[in-house]
Amino acid sequence: MEKNIAILMADLSGYTALTETHGATSAADLIDKYISIAENCLVGDSKLHQRTGDELMFVSDYPDFLLATALNLEAKTTKEENFLQIHGGLHFGKVLNRANSYFGSTVNLASRIAAKALAGTFWCSDDFVRSLTNKSICAFKSKGSHLFKNINGQKEIFEVNIEKARTTYIDPICRMLIVNPQNAIHHPNEIELYFCSAQCREEYNKSHSIVQCIEMQEHS
Repeated sequence: MEKNIAILMADLSGYTALTETHGATSAADLIDKYISIAENCLVGDSKLHQRTGDELMFVSDYPDFLLATALNLEAKTTKEENFLQIHGGLHFGKVLNRANSYFGSTVNLASRIAAKALAGTFWCSDDFVRSLTNKSICAFKSKGSHLFKNINGQKEIFEVNIEKARTTYIDPICRMLIVNPQNAIHHPNEIELYFCSAQCREEYNKSHSIVQCIEMQEHS
């Protein structure tokens, strides 16, 4: 039997870059931390249903609870040193629950909305916004109508307006957040450029040296 539920898909932005830079062990450790954070962000009947790679799927019968969960998730992850930005998609609609698995286009659309959301943002469908009991929890900014693969018609999409409490620095190599710049490695010549490790600074300098050599060859 199908029923309406709210779904949140939340991915880590830059997970591939982190894995390539710091290796599989660091990537696995980050996923463990991500799950731990997520489990402490749940509101009401929201639950962490499953993990696929670096994507977490949350479900709730009540969209308001899931929106509050998403806001908690963003707030807590942005305070984590050497973590990654997240991006996510929220949708509300009919699903079939069978053997503790969810089926239907609602799941697919939530995932595709998440894929379009920029790093550090949550996007949601118009269906999700309409389903909220309390729309004053936060503001929503229209991102226009979008087409999604294998989804009939266009859907109006909104960005959840999240106030950023602080300036965020991001390691340009592994994409990890630098919450406390005083504890990071600062680039000697470029203002407001920080690295999580000497390894990332060396990779950055190496890549820029290659770019400069190519540019010199093109202009010679």
